[in-house]
Amino acid sequence: MNFYRIMGLMGKGSLMLHERLYTPTEFLEFVQQPENAGRWFELVQGEIVEVPPPTILHTLIGTAFARFLGNFVTTHHLGYVTADGGAYMLGPGMIYVPDAAYISYERAPHVPEKYFLAAPDLAVEIVSPNDKPHEVQKKVANYLEAGTRLVWVVYPEEKAVYVWRKADEGQMLVKKVDLNGILEGDDVLPGFQLAVRDVFPE
Repeated sequence: MNFYRIMGLMGKGSLMLHERLYTPTEFLEFVQQPENAGRWFELVQGEIVEVPPPTILHTLIGTAFARFLGNFVTTHHLGYVTADGGAYMLGPGMIYVPDAAYISYERAPHVPEKYFLAAPDLAVEIVSPNDKPHEVQKKVANYLEAGTRLVWVVYPEEKAVYVWRKADEGQMLVKKVDLNGILEGDDVLPGFQLAVRDVFPE
């Protein structure tokens, strides 16, 4: 059985360490406690990190991605699409909750009770103003190392999406798609196209 430390951001950016060991199951029990209602957590390399709640703009963008992805995936009977709240286990000490994600039936034959036991095929992460660039890149790297094939990192202020994937040689590749560009599902969702403009509210 694997155990992990829990760290949470409490109050106004202060850091509190919970001196005990938790399993992934205990992590879910922790975040479901009444006093944690309305708060957002992820398990990152054995630590529980509290993340800021999404803004209205953040929520609208995430919902748009989930809607467009969901329509395509449902029509073609490919798998499941989650909005924020859908949790994925990337490894023994890592549970991420992307803003939107797609996971194929091949990776998830059944709907889990608590969280998917694999990384999503495609993850959408919306960057908040307080997110540090190196933390965003590390998160992308964790997705790709865990088997996610496509990561869309959305920058609301820039109105652009950075598309990350892993090359055959193992290095991380990225390209920017601006407001007038088109996102494509590539080999993850063949035939899927989405105008970047359509995910940003007017």
